[in-house]
Amino acid sequence: MRTFIEERWGTHPDDVKHYDTTQLRKEFLVETLFEADSVLMTYTHNDRLIIGGALPVKEALKLETVDLIRSEYFCERRELGIICIEGEGTVSVDSKEYKMAFKDAVYVGRGSKDVVFKSNDPAKPAKFYFASSPAHKEYPTAQITSEMRRTRDLGSPATSNERLLNQLILSEIVPCCQLQMGMTELKEGSVWNTMPPHTHSRRMEAYFYFKIPAQQSVCHFMGQPQETRHIFMGNEQAVISPSWSIHSAAGTSNYTFIWAMCGENLDYDDMDTFTADKLR
Repeated sequence: MRTFIEERWGTHPDDVKHYDTTQLRKEFLVETLFEADSVLMTYTHNDRLIIGGALPVKEALKLETVDLIRSEYFCERRELGIICIEGEGTVSVDSKEYKMAFKDAVYVGRGSKDVVFKSNDPAKPAKFYFASSPAHKEYPTAQITSEMRRTRDLGSPATSNERLLNQLILSEIVPCCQLQMGMTELKEGSVWNTMPPHTHSRRMEAYFYFKIPAQQSVCHFMGQPQETRHIFMGNEQAVISPSWSIHSAAGTSNYTFIWAMCGENLDYDDMDTFTADKLR
């Protein structure tokens, strides 16, 4: 088993105006989230969010603490959200097992000491994407079942953004401190997500794109509304979105993405929206 973490710093929008493609990708793109029998993490100083992936193949993987957060165990001062994106497996939290398949999620409360990922079949290993933010209070660990999941049908074929929003970890679904997570699935023939785009100064966000077909790509748009930038992304890659940045994308095919947010406001609809004609 191997555990790796990468550190990313916060950025000022005036500085980002001068970044070339290489610098944009270095600061905001997370290119690799899954390696066999490894836990890969990225720590961003934007609200101190951690995103990562666990791919247990030959062995179960324990979520180890890392020196960067200086804690006795990973969730000593943190809450954690886990979503299964492929295969079937289990997540064990302090010896209690939760069965996981595609779109299943588990919220892990602060103070949970042992988190272990395991696949049911090494030939078809489970992939677990996770996000973690600092937590000020302990809330119970809970699995978000299909009955608890909240869905919204958004967009339309006419605007090429027909999509299904799955809200998985929200305070209205399970008690939590500041972490929110969900999955958005674009319908066939639709390519735009989060359109019209928005910012939310009270929280930052990370997008994880997957189910992108071979030789296809997603172009993620970021930056201030009047000073946009873009990053082309491949399958199973993530992007860090500061609170001052829009976060929208268009793909060369339909795709799925997981959004993870943290900050001081848990109101999902607290957004500053900009219509497409106002973008520059």
